[in-house]
Amino acid sequence: MAYNNDRNNRRREEAAQSEFVEKVVSLNRVSKTVKGGRVMKFSALCVIGDGNGRVGYGLGKANEVSEAIRKGLEDAKKNIVKITLQGTTIPHEVTGVFGAGKVLMKPAAPGTGVIAGGAVRAVMEAAGIKDVRAKSLRSNNPNNVVSATMAGLLSLRNAEQVAAVRGKTVEEIQG
Repeated sequence: MAYNNDRNNRRREEAAQSEFVEKVVSLNRVSKTVKGGRVMKFSALCVIGDGNGRVGYGLGKANEVSEAIRKGLEDAKKNIVKITLQGTTIPHEVTGVFGAGKVLMKPAAPGTGVIAGGAVRAVMEAAGIKDVRAKSLRSNNPNNVVSATMAGLLSLRNAEQVAAVRGKTVEEIQG
């Protein structure tokens, strides 16, 4: 009966993994021309988040689609970071820049929803941000847009964090 333990452990692992929202942002087929013809491979850009301020992204490359997605999700799990939220939105307006990608994000009133394009929307929903307005300003390459969005979200600070850095109280900063 010892062989049944593996099955139970696998079920527990799957239940623990399900706490994350997993999204495939882009799936790309790339080809390399070699002596015998073309060799096709796939790259998958994946975003993972717990819907409560923790989010990460990763890129997976493989010969098959499912393997590329699996590798992308594993990479995303390794790169999970905590971002600062204020209720269901972000604390202040921010612009994220990465390479040629530039994303403008603005806080929105409750009930607004996520007003954003595909790659930015995936990151926002995975992070658990419910009310935000975002616009991709330059590149529309999903890799750069996701990286720019993450850069912007990582630069968010709330009043308590700013007060701690400046050595003041929250009331002095909010004036």
